[in-house]
Amino acid sequence: MSVYLDNAATTKPCSECVEAILSALNENYGNPSSLHRAGLNAQLAVDKARKSIADALGAAPECIYFTSGATESNNLAIRGAAAAYGKRKRKIVVSSVEHASVAETMTSLEQNGFEVVRVSPREDGKFYGIDFVSACDENTCLISMMLVNNETGYILPVGEVFAAVKRRFPEIITHCDCVQGFMKLPVKASSLNADLISVSGHKIHGAKGTGALYVKKGVRLIPLITGGKQEKGIRSGTESVPLIAGFGAAVDKLSPTISQRYEAVKNLKAHLLAGLAEIDGVTVNSPDDGSPYVVNISAAGRRSEIMLHYLEQREIYVSSGSACSKGAQSGVLGEFGINGKLADSAVRISMTAETTVEELDVFIAALKDGIENIRT
Repeated sequence: MSVYLDNAATTKPCSECVEAILSALNENYGNPSSLHRAGLNAQLAVDKARKSIADALGAAPECIYFTSGATESNNLAIRGAAAAYGKRKRKIVVSSVEHASVAETMTSLEQNGFEVVRVSPREDGKFYGIDFVSACDENTCLISMMLVNNETGYILPVGEVFAAVKRRFPEIITHCDCVQGFMKLPVKASSLNADLISVSGHKIHGAKGTGALYVKKGVRLIPLITGGKQEKGIRSGTESVPLIAGFGAAVDKLSPTISQRYEAVKNLKAHLLAGLAEIDGVTVNSPDDGSPYVVNISAAGRRSEIMLHYLEQREIYVSSGSACSKGAQSGVLGEFGINGKLADSAVRISMTAETTVEELDVFIAALKDGIENIRT
């Protein structure tokens, strides 16, 4: 029995996504920029997906721009806003637990003369809105916060922080990496108070290679990719109609069931934690009120890489953290106070509503065996 519990890295495309992709490949293969009927049909497919994603975010379709994925969306949001608004205002505020596509982009901007202030959790492992507001001033052009941490499931107070920042400094641009929250939590652009929102297809049962960026009306971005003026010049390059169509189909499928799926995964998390509580030496690193889709644990001092391979031999697939770090520690766990042996033995279990109790039981039993059989 194969058990896949690495859904924060990527999800299996749903049948609706696959069908939409195949339809676009086989029947709707025109270039959406072409002026003939085949091109128009392709453009209509892109527009349909754009509306689906816009509706899901409570936004207008013209605010959605397609990219190659969340990494590009994050880069476009941050670099594009910094270029547009950072000529005189050279300060950026960001959380200290961001995905590499945000964290590395901030480091790059820092090397090019921007001041980057990274706000960390307090000693209790929690973020407080006042710390972000205090970090902002009249020289700040941008603030960026993820909604759900991809390594621990911690939910950051994005809506609260962005609202407070906008009250005090209305000109600051607000960006949210919403990859682990979109289609899992009830996410709306208005409730996040976000000017820019990054989302990804392959995290929500779409295909890899497509993402989107919400850009609030009136917000300016300097493009990263120039060329044929696709996506209103914000992101040039022929749109990947099949992948975009699949993205839209996945959103259409998931949108009506966000609350039901959340409750289902919450019950799965409770079952998982109950089983883990029976194993000596297991520490739960994720907060109780975090996203149930992501559960981070430490396994009795057994190094993550060794435990991952032990489980893989039994066709059980989990991770040690962000897939983008390829096994290397990102430093995020340390920011949450998870250090030393706890960090070295961290395992991330990430679920979907399709995950079964039986799969979790297989994982729990294998983890227990691994702790007993792997030497420290």
